[in-house]
Amino acid sequence: MKRFFEWMRRYPAFVGFIGIVVVFSLLSDRFFTISNFLNVLRQVSIQAIIAFGMTIVIISGGIDLSVGSVFAISAAVLASILKTGNIFLAILAGIAVGGAFGLFNGFVIAKGKIQPFIVTLATMAIARSFTLVYMQGMPITGFSRTFRFIGRGSIGGIPVPVLIMFGMFLLTWYILSKTKLGLYAYSIGGNEEATRLSGVNVDMYKMMIYTLSGTFSAVSAIVLTARLNSAQPIFGQNYELDAIAAVVLGGASLSGGKGTVVGTLFGALIMGIINNGLNLLNVSPFYQQAVKGAVILAAVLLERE
Repeated sequence: MKRFFEWMRRYPAFVGFIGIVVVFSLLSDRFFTISNFLNVLRQVSIQAIIAFGMTIVIISGGIDLSVGSVFAISAAVLASILKTGNIFLAILAGIAVGGAFGLFNGFVIAKGKIQPFIVTLATMAIARSFTLVYMQGMPITGFSRTFRFIGRGSIGGIPVPVLIMFGMFLLTWYILSKTKLGLYAYSIGGNEEATRLSGVNVDMYKMMIYTLSGTFSAVSAIVLTARLNSAQPIFGQNYELDAIAAVVLGGASLSGGKGTVVGTLFGALIMGIINNGLNLLNVSPFYQQAVKGAVILAAVLLERE
């Protein structure tokens, strides 16, 4: 029992998650059902995958505002190649594009010594522009049944997007817990100069971190494109805000050196449950953003106590 309470203190987002589940369960008899929870997980999977990549970035003391636009350009390239019928090549190309934009971010941040906020803000505009030009402002639709299974299918009653989300969760947990990249991400976020003086190639690890962020955005784009059977030029708008919110709700510090992927998962679930619960209660969408904003502010204030 003692270890359970220690775990709860380590992951305050879990406490918030339980509290929100209880509240909405009392307010709506349609909320606490298996089908609704699976629906929430399916909806959350898109933002959660992006947020896992963002977790590593924020732990390292950085920020990535380009994830939504990278999501869009990855989906555009993926969709255009899918129309040729080669699913494997399309998926590979989509991931490569996401990783390439992430590598670009990391390279400019590391070698140019420019603040991540400025670099990724610029990349956000560049990638969005490329998407609109590439797609000529028009959606690309109509993919094979095999590809659509990624976004719409289920295995053992569990939606495939949920399985992919947990797969990416485990990958992120492994990176942060068991690899040098994870160790140095915490170290760079805690004290970059001390990490550099200890002999760590900080520039290389920064490039790896941002490459992962772009790659995670591309994986999320694959899932949503398959789910909607469409790639849209406006894909990914405000996804960077949802990802950052999930990481912050999960207990990470925007100054770096602190955060867990477990916390991020519960942070993403909190955001998803708020959306789902308010919809079930027929709350106007005009109020929903205010509720989400209040929850984020409350979480940050409680974390500072």
